[in-house]
Amino acid sequence: MLASYKKSLHAAFMVVFYLVLGLHAYAQSGGSSGSINGTVLDSTGAVVPNATVEIQNPVSHFNRSTTTDGTGAFSFPNIPFNPYHLSVTGAGFASHAQDVEVRSVVAQVLKISLQVAGSSESVNVESSGGDLVENDPTFHSDIDRNLFDKLPLESQSSSLSSLVTLSTPGIAADSNGLFHGLGDHAENSFSVDGQPITDQQSKVFSNQIPLESVQSLEVISGAPPAEYGGKTSVVIVATTRSGQGATTPHGSVTTSYGSFGTSSLAADLSYGGKNWGNFISASGLNTGRFLDPPEFTVQHDKGNEQNLFDRVDYQFSNNDSIHLNFGYSRSWFQTPNSFDAQNATAWSGLSGVLPLVENYGGIAPNGDAVGPTDQRSKIGTFNIAPSWTHVLNPTAVFTLGAFVRRDDYNYYPSNDPFADLGPPSLQRQSVGQNRTLTNAGIRSDISYVKGINNIKAGVTYEQTFLNENDKLGIVDPAFNAPCITASPVTALNPFPYVAVPGFSDPSQCTGINQPNTAANPNAPNSALYPNFNPILLPYDLTRGGGLYTFNGHTDVKELALYVRDNITIGSWSLNLGLRGDLYNGLTTARQAEPRVGVAYNIKKTNTILRVSYARTLESPFNENLILSSLGCTSPVLDELLLCAAPVANRLSPGFRNEFHAGFEQAFGRYLVFSGEWISKYTHNGYDFSVLGDTPITFPIEWHNSKIPGYAGRVSVPEIHGFTALMVFSSVAARFFTPQVGGAGAVPVVSGTGFVPFRIDHDEHFNQTTHLQYQPWKNSPWLGFNWRYDSGLVAGATPCYGVLPTNTCPQSVLIGGVPNVSLIAANVGGVPLSADQESEAGFFCGSQHASPTVPLPYNCPASTFGSNLIRVPGINAEQDDKNPPRIASRNLFDLSIGDDNLFHGERYKWSAQLTAINIANNYVLYNFLSTFSGTHYVTPRTLTAQIGFHF
Repeated sequence: MLASYKKSLHAAFMVVFYLVLGLHAYAQSGGSSGSINGTVLDSTGAVVPNATVEIQNPVSHFNRSTTTDGTGAFSFPNIPFNPYHLSVTGAGFASHAQDVEVRSVVAQVLKISLQVAGSSESVNVESSGGDLVENDPTFHSDIDRNLFDKLPLESQSSSLSSLVTLSTPGIAADSNGLFHGLGDHAENSFSVDGQPITDQQSKVFSNQIPLESVQSLEVISGAPPAEYGGKTSVVIVATTRSGQGATTPHGSVTTSYGSFGTSSLAADLSYGGKNWGNFISASGLNTGRFLDPPEFTVQHDKGNEQNLFDRVDYQFSNNDSIHLNFGYSRSWFQTPNSFDAQNATAWSGLSGVLPLVENYGGIAPNGDAVGPTDQRSKIGTFNIAPSWTHVLNPTAVFTLGAFVRRDDYNYYPSNDPFADLGPPSLQRQSVGQNRTLTNAGIRSDISYVKGINNIKAGVTYEQTFLNENDKLGIVDPAFNAPCITASPVTALNPFPYVAVPGFSDPSQCTGINQPNTAANPNAPNSALYPNFNPILLPYDLTRGGGLYTFNGHTDVKELALYVRDNITIGSWSLNLGLRGDLYNGLTTARQAEPRVGVAYNIKKTNTILRVSYARTLESPFNENLILSSLGCTSPVLDELLLCAAPVANRLSPGFRNEFHAGFEQAFGRYLVFSGEWISKYTHNGYDFSVLGDTPITFPIEWHNSKIPGYAGRVSVPEIHGFTALMVFSSVAARFFTPQVGGAGAVPVVSGTGFVPFRIDHDEHFNQTTHLQYQPWKNSPWLGFNWRYDSGLVAGATPCYGVLPTNTCPQSVLIGGVPNVSLIAANVGGVPLSADQESEAGFFCGSQHASPTVPLPYNCPASTFGSNLIRVPGINAEQDDKNPPRIASRNLFDLSIGDDNLFHGERYKWSAQLTAINIANNYVLYNFLSTFSGTHYVTPRTLTAQIGFHF
């Protein structure tokens, strides 16, 4: 491994060294944007000052304008890669229009000649829809601030995730800002001004870049080009805002207040000159509903976050420029409580014939008053990314950049660990964690544009330093009980044993003044009452033990080299690329990855046909990678992680073959449709499991996954102030046993071998429709969203069925009548608490579960159901074809505003009112899923915002 690391590091630095040596120049920067420069002349060749130059993209809603200086020159820096329509107007001259493609950091240099007004030689390029389609083999979506400034976003604490979910096809929405791209679990990556970020960006893992720092997004849902690797199911290419060219400082200050006591304050400032610029933004948020809770009623869910972003650009010669991104974010938030946790519910094994959840009124089994569960998290994220760009000649640009990003994640247990005790399907151990992830790297590339070729070749070296520190103690007296009491097994009482608290050794069980008492090794090894393990006794807090500590450290080294060429030949567009990845972490892998895409433009009908293929190396998740790969070497964690062997298989990179085919069609100038068929096969498909019965998650691997589906987008450019966007998708997420990497997991699937099951982020169909209307430029505006989700696969849902066809454990016949037993199916047959039954909306005939009154333990299957979950009928459950699912939901959001209340010229006041879930629909994201748990969508939320702009 060390030799491989040295070779990788040596190769990376040698490539950069020879590139720089051949330049005879100083290092500089570049990113994911280009520039358009030009000169405006009249018919005699004289310069035209004060001419207005405007560029726009009607699909992404990008629009920018400038005026020519005294030499007739104009410049548009920091332009996202896209096609644009450029127009020039000047007093006394006929207007000029043309289309311009920005596809590289190599600047587009234009020389524009204006004709005298009335001249028959006036150049004016008008399109009947050709500028709505993009002759690109890669399926993607372009989103500019002019669109998302008016898009009602569901989450203020995770606004970037919310934006991607609502504006991009192929995205399944999950709780807490998590989104699943094209059937994969969080296999998404960001490229921020060229900096790769492949770690998870859900707000329970890391702090996202603030949305106020983003100018535009390109979200790649198709086969990824060669420059992208790691996690490529969806690649979000972000171009940040720049102050270059802002000779008059401008910015804004906004504040808002809304439901759940949510308040925010944000400010940004752009200033600069022709050759330099600075954009800085700062924001803060405080709310009573930071995360999506397990109850529709919010409890113990306060949180706050602070963001600072600064971008500096400086061009110190015609050929050399530097660019620096700096960011720091901090978030602190509580783990939302269920009614069980808020009322300090404890688990008791001495409640009669059935082990039931009992409310001790805040008193733990040891007799201490503990109060509500009080688990919290704090995340600090630091990022700095300098880069340097050198123009070699008019057709070639060299870029060299570096980056350091660090996440410091802390999970705090309740001050009294017994307050963390809950139903056994949720938490039976108190746990704390400090985890740091530092990603440092260097990147370099050369872009060359000439004739039919647009070539980019580059190298990226990254090193990720991981540190994991966990502390854990058992707080359930029944989890590792030395003594048990036998009880009769009946249809109403299927549990043959009840744990006896207060003893620390099986030898003490003899002579207890209680009949049928025995040592726990005689009990079956079940999730409810696992056999007594003396190794765990020192860490059983209910029997005088202390906390167990796990510490781990590793470095993950990754080297990537790539070359790609976008070739344009007439109506054909070809994207040919080759990438090589070398991964050296707890395991090693290397792979050559061809990327091919072909598109054809039928100009007569404004139709684009495209097909593409990509081979990718899939790198493991870094979050808790050490715990998953090495935790089974600990005798203590071996028991809690359900390890099948003393040493778990370390997570290894997988490989993927994906195929895409689609088309794009413009209908006049009024509508454009883009659709894609998708098929992905992945060897080593990633998922997550949990550490014992705690909220700490870690990555695992299944043998493979097969993900077919389709995705599409419909865009309506502005028509008399009206615009519309609709995105939709249907993607299957079929994973196959056995588990091949990471610590133990227990999927509830029938059969052995390569058995398929639908993972808990599989969703049949979803769509978002966004409508926006602003009758004229300075008038009030309206934005409206309709989001439909058919529902993710639900976890732990009781049903009736008999193995091997169905996986509905504890199904019983009572008097020959099929009965559903109310247990958590995915945690080994543990009964649900009354509150969990209520969260799921379960009913048995006319009786509905409440947070304190459960349903009968066995319910006739014909009368069992849910208001919030689609439960398969009798003998109808099937892991692959018919798993239980969250019920479908429709959510409606509305935003109205005015960007210039008093019609000012230099100074403007704005006001906005946003309503989320205006129908106040009572619906779930998920229920007891292995990774996500139970979460409700946001109730009706109103937010009012005012702003000052200058």
